[in-house]
Amino acid sequence: MSPSPERHSELLATAAEVFAAQGYNATTVRKIADAAGMLAGSLYYHFDSKESMLDEILSTFLDELWAGYDAVLAAGLGPRETIEALVTESFREIDRHRAAVAIYQKESKHLASQPRFHYLADSQVKFEKAWLATLERGVAAEIFRADLDIRLTYRFVRDTVWVAASWYRPGGQHSPEEIARQYLSMVLEGIALRD
Repeated sequence: MSPSPERHSELLATAAEVFAAQGYNATTVRKIADAAGMLAGSLYYHFDSKESMLDEILSTFLDELWAGYDAVLAAGLGPRETIEALVTESFREIDRHRAAVAIYQKESKHLASQPRFHYLADSQVKFEKAWLATLERGVAAEIFRADLDIRLTYRFVRDTVWVAASWYRPGGQHSPEEIARQYLSMVLEGIALRD
């Protein structure tokens, strides 16, 4: 009898929280099993290694992220609307995969050098190209300021959004869409009153 999909998902969610809190290298199968309330050997009934668990956590997150991003990028929106939709989609992913985002931020540079996780580097390149192209389109259309360094602007927006995984908790005071709206207001309109 094979494990249920629900139990599989529960174990992955537990593993993601442990990886996010302790780091991949410091996390043992025993620590994940303890957090799941089971014996370490029993975890091998569900997964062949902690590497397999991490791979599934990260690839699931990125597959969902890219499904959302690709839909936004294919929608034919203007540059500002594309940025707004990408930021909103990012916060929705943080809401769905907060622990995976935290792991990705802490571990992806190190993991991407391993053949099994090379897709992390590929995803980062694709991510950067999508954001830079949108910002460049906005400058060319005179929607975004031409005096801004596009690469620096991209890094600022990217880091400002994704660092939210360190403090965001699903079910909190603000929905992902409300947080995105506030962030976009600060990024696109600034925080100073206008004369």
